[in-house]
Amino acid sequence: MLQGRQSWVFVKQPVIISTAVVGGPFEGAGALAQDFDILYEDIWLGQASFEKAEKKMLEDACEKAIQKAGLNKEDVHFFLSGDLMNQIISSSFAARTLGIPYLGLFGACSTSMAGLSLAAFLINAGGAGYVLSAVSSHNSAVNKQYRYPTEYGAQNPPTAQWTVTGAGAALVAANGNGPRVTGATIGRIVDLGISDPFNMGAAMAPAAVDTIKAHFRDFNVDAAHYDLIATGDLGKVGHHIAGDLLQEQGIDIPPDKFTDCGLLIYKKDQPVMAGGSGCACSAVVTYGHLLNRMRRGELKRILVVATGALLSPLSYQQKESIPCIAHAVVMEREGD
Repeated sequence: MLQGRQSWVFVKQPVIISTAVVGGPFEGAGALAQDFDILYEDIWLGQASFEKAEKKMLEDACEKAIQKAGLNKEDVHFFLSGDLMNQIISSSFAARTLGIPYLGLFGACSTSMAGLSLAAFLINAGGAGYVLSAVSSHNSAVNKQYRYPTEYGAQNPPTAQWTVTGAGAALVAANGNGPRVTGATIGRIVDLGISDPFNMGAAMAPAAVDTIKAHFRDFNVDAAHYDLIATGDLGKVGHHIAGDLLQEQGIDIPPDKFTDCGLLIYKKDQPVMAGGSGCACSAVVTYGHLLNRMRRGELKRILVVATGALLSPLSYQQKESIPCIAHAVVMEREGD
């Protein structure tokens, strides 16, 4: 049901009955390697292109999530997925393999929580019994499309972020055991005129703040309601800006409760500039690390605010600024 201006309350509390996250060798050397289901030894995955490798990662994550739930692909009613490739080809080609009724989504790096919120909405409304929500990204495929091919060896500025090579999938059901999705806030476009594709954190931070503010307003809560609030992939630059903007608007989130998936996934000595990014960033950190912490009883209630920069190579070439968005989802530990 609608809550406030732009939020949903899921009164039936759909359940995340299984998740699966996969990653590349760089992610396997990162800070959260123990939270991955599959880590590949090379970024090609035995495929002929980076794009085909990304499709394979997405298929593997989806099939692993279904397997962990003890289900078959035929049991899943809908597949929601998105990625960063033109026309979301990774998701569409993976949907071809899976054979599950499919809705393609594009929210850039916010797609993980856009998909999870829509999956929960479908379950809560009685429109499905099982919904699979997934995303993927591949560092070399994204660089080739949005920036410079990896082979160029181009030097990135300190504000740039490292696109996560990985995929994350969550299987949401009406009943079962697991963390529950109890609410969501759908973001609106925020564009403050930043046009630098190597400074995504600064571009997306205002959208994250706008959604957090809307969420607190619609649910009449504050940071004390959550054990942790995690943004998607603002990185060092965007996370710092978001903290400043929240303080300016009178929203106090203690530092120990406010983190960013792009800051968690890699080790400090990895050359990721300002941190991680990509569709898979918030997905693998949430569906792997954060939900594992909930399962261990370390976290009771979390708010994940996935952020997305809705640019394209064409819009960048035409000197457009970057429209940004953020979607927030509430997840609570079962039994609390």
